[in-house]
Amino acid sequence: MTDRIVIVGGGLAGATAATELRKRGFAGSIRLLAAEPHAPYIRPPLSKGYLQGSEERAAAFVHPDDWYRDNGVQLSTSARVMSIDRAAGTVTLADGEVVPYDRLLLATGAEPRRLDIPGADAHGIHTLRTMENSEELRDALAGGSRRVAIVGAGWIGLEIAAAARGYGNDVVVIGMEKAPLAAPLGAELGAVFQRLHESHGVRFELDVATTGFRVADGTVTGVTIDDGSGPRTVDADLVVVGVGASPSTELAAAAGLTVGNGILVDASLRTDDERIFAAGDVANAYHPVLGAHLRNEHWATAKASGKVAAASMAGDEAQLDAIPYFYTDQFELGMEYSGYGPLTRGARVVYRGDPASLEFIAFWIADGRVVAGMNVNVWDVNDQ
Repeated sequence: MTDRIVIVGGGLAGATAATELRKRGFAGSIRLLAAEPHAPYIRPPLSKGYLQGSEERAAAFVHPDDWYRDNGVQLSTSARVMSIDRAAGTVTLADGEVVPYDRLLLATGAEPRRLDIPGADAHGIHTLRTMENSEELRDALAGGSRRVAIVGAGWIGLEIAAAARGYGNDVVVIGMEKAPLAAPLGAELGAVFQRLHESHGVRFELDVATTGFRVADGTVTGVTIDDGSGPRTVDADLVVVGVGASPSTELAAAAGLTVGNGILVDASLRTDDERIFAAGDVANAYHPVLGAHLRNEHWATAKASGKVAAASMAGDEAQLDAIPYFYTDQFELGMEYSGYGPLTRGARVVYRGDPASLEFIAFWIADGRVVAGMNVNVWDVNDQ
């Protein structure tokens, strides 16, 4: 068993790993290096309850501050790691501190994708990843009566749309797909979510390219889109860009670790350096059920991978074989989804209940087996 474990990343995966290490009786030192100025927190509230104003800030944190002290975890906030020296077994922080490790966990997360189009640096264009992002966006939305354009028709875009309408704003969702959520759910189920939002006054501009932002005096005033018949502009007082996230692999790549859509790790979350592990959004882990690598950005995977990484670092046998899980709340719709996204492509969807009623279960069937399931406003069935 190692004596010094260093965790780089102050999200759920890193905090869960520290928690699990102590639960397993690891008695060595644990240093958790969080780049943000906060103790580790979970991200779902940032686009759900905290953004909507229905949850307190404290509800987002994994542990109260004194947990780290009481459990012998040295938490360093605003601690940005600049480099890894694999030969020496050290990481170097931005302030010059050199931190030695026997085992290193990289839980560096992901960063929102930016649009490289004219006007993208204008004031009034938001992304959502950090607590500060959520607070700034909530403050901008809370007064209501603003024209809000959301670029991105995925989970984040629709959750923000629901929050924005809840504050009484005029909302339009702009997407390149023919239906919202087409990639994870398919066009048929995506249309269920679209009808829900439209019933609450959200408008959609779909199957269009976002080509630029209209800017006046440094502030965004609209989004330029093109459906193939020429550009036109959607007026906006503020814009949210929610077009996915890119794994933060720069530190790993600079250290010579293998990266590809994340940090490549085996089912035990070990990199090609036996002393270095990866977990959470940044980990592209080999999934033993799929027989392929899978990177998943949802909170359940962050938690599960933090536990597996801790077990592996403690010298125990463990594999990340959990079924990926996700949930969302939008207006009166609550949903849970469990399944293997790569296996749903081309799968047949079978329903129990009527999707139009917003109370149903959907199953994705491929090669005679269920590969994913989604329950909408039907509860206590997901584990089954």
